[in-house]
Amino acid sequence: MSGFFSDYVLPGIIMVAQSLLLLVLLLIFVAYILYADRKVWAAVQMRRGPNVVGPWGLLQSFADLFKFVFKEPVVPSSANKGVYLLAPLVTSVLAMSAWAVIPFDAGVVIANINVGILYIFAISSLGVYGIIMAGWASNSKYPFLGALRSAAQMVSYEVSIGFVIITVLLCVGSLNLSDIVVSQAGGLGTRLGLPNSFLDWYWLPLFPMFIIFFISALAETSRPPFDLPEAESELVAGYAVEYSSTPFLLFFLGEYVAICVMCAMTTILFLGGWLPPIAIPPFTWIPGLVWFVLKATFVFFMFAMVKAFVPRYRYDQLMRLGWKVFLPISLFMVVLVAAFLQLTGLA
Repeated sequence: MSGFFSDYVLPGIIMVAQSLLLLVLLLIFVAYILYADRKVWAAVQMRRGPNVVGPWGLLQSFADLFKFVFKEPVVPSSANKGVYLLAPLVTSVLAMSAWAVIPFDAGVVIANINVGILYIFAISSLGVYGIIMAGWASNSKYPFLGALRSAAQMVSYEVSIGFVIITVLLCVGSLNLSDIVVSQAGGLGTRLGLPNSFLDWYWLPLFPMFIIFFISALAETSRPPFDLPEAESELVAGYAVEYSSTPFLLFFLGEYVAICVMCAMTTILFLGGWLPPIAIPPFTWIPGLVWFVLKATFVFFMFAMVKAFVPRYRYDQLMRLGWKVFLPISLFMVVLVAAFLQLTGLA
């Protein structure tokens, strides 16, 4: 009996506690990422942004949370109520479950599985189902059009993201996310006799794929300038037109958590994860967790800047970019990287 408790019950309790701690920290981080997004956009437009609720507006996201929670949820009479209420739950739960395999530091991960990258890819692919369910269950034309757009958009850019990930995996030789970070401890810079630094990370040798991944991540998360599923100029609010109160909040939450996942994946695949920019003191004195959060926050800042100054694409331009530009380039890069690794004996 004691063996059963120590082998199964105790590890289960620890994993549940770790998951709850991660979710709480993640939701607080998302609240301030949303605040930062609004502040960056305001600064670009020479406005103040949120500045009323709390000092410098720091509690604005929590005020918005209470506003949504205490509103009355309105379900359209013609909607399929079960699917209608399940859709936002699916979107938010799938987005949050992706964080189970994200390594924040050496050994700081809930599930250090050897197929972590496939798990992330599968979860991000499933995210489109919540939006399709919302569009269909709303029984309205605008949400349905928004859902169709979203399905086509996500499928189109997942192809490019898949090929980008393959090029990184060819260099690493592992599907484990921690191994991907560790492999960036030695690279181009160290071969030139320099100490381990940001020159060893994959953003430099795989720079075209880094750019493609960044832009595809914007499209995958329906982030401006690719926010066609919820383009207010044509579709009012797209798939979320008929939603209000907490169900709408869950969609919003799922979208921002998915954005944070993409920021974390960019950090892991191309920016060295928790590794310091230069492996010498005082940089090595700072915990890896801090470097990871700083890098992910920087990637989100770039997401926010793109939102501020790039105009929205037309839908045909969006599809052309995905299928006629990114797909051929990423496919060519997979062949090029594989050939280079084979010929140089680095494979």
